[in-house]
Amino acid sequence: MIKKILFGLLALAFIIITTGCSVEAYQPAQAAGNEDLTAGPAQGPAPAAIVGSTVSQGYGQGRQTTLAAAGELSEEEAAGLLFMFEEEKLAHDVYLKLYEQWGTTIFQNIANSESTHMQAIQYLLERYGLGIPDTLQVGVFTDPDLQALYTELIVRGSLSLAEALKVGGAIEEIDILDLQERLAQTNNADIQRVYNSLLRGSTNHLSAFANALFNQSGETYQPQFMSLEEYQAIVSGFSRGSAGRSQSGQGSQGGQGFRGGQGSTP
Repeated sequence: MIKKILFGLLALAFIIITTGCSVEAYQPAQAAGNEDLTAGPAQGPAPAAIVGSTVSQGYGQGRQTTLAAAGELSEEEAAGLLFMFEEEKLAHDVYLKLYEQWGTTIFQNIANSESTHMQAIQYLLERYGLGIPDTLQVGVFTDPDLQALYTELIVRGSLSLAEALKVGGAIEEIDILDLQERLAQTNNADIQRVYNSLLRGSTNHLSAFANALFNQSGETYQPQFMSLEEYQAIVSGFSRGSAGRSQSGQGSQGGQGFRGGQGSTP
């Protein structure tokens, strides 16, 4: 699926660039006063709340935890965990670079959330004796398709703030579709618990990026990899869930969440 997505993004980037847009990746925003679309630090459950146990803190630090004995994984399940770790890393790394480029808080907040997602998958990798990929430098990946996708997303996200927000939406769509695919490949309860939690987080992120795009440019977000029906079902389901939590006194405070255009997400 990543190869299909990468081909589509390459075609889109060619169209955008050939219309006369200049690209300077990794350059910090020069204009002062870029309006923050979010406020405050990212909020969300600690990795332990996601997996229901103790996990390592931070990724790539090699810290070990004492884990209960775990069963064996199929090759498909093991490959899925390793791939999803790097895909969450891709989201984290792209958002860090886009925050450097535009100085807009939503990217920093959601990058923090992606770090938490990585820690949750790292817990599972350690639990099943798989280890984490050796390459943890920002922007470097062992999977060549993810490496190419990262480069393409950075180029596209450097074109404008609106394009950067669309890149965020694209990443979350890809994440949701891949998590749904990986969920169908496992019957392990601990893996299902993590994947389902990450799905909720990515749904939250997608809604936040869509709302931020509208606030920044007045443009309504259009799904890039999902069907319109899939996207609308996800956004409407998230909105109903947010409203229910608010009524029960557990919702986000201070206008955070999709309705308030904030990127504080699990």
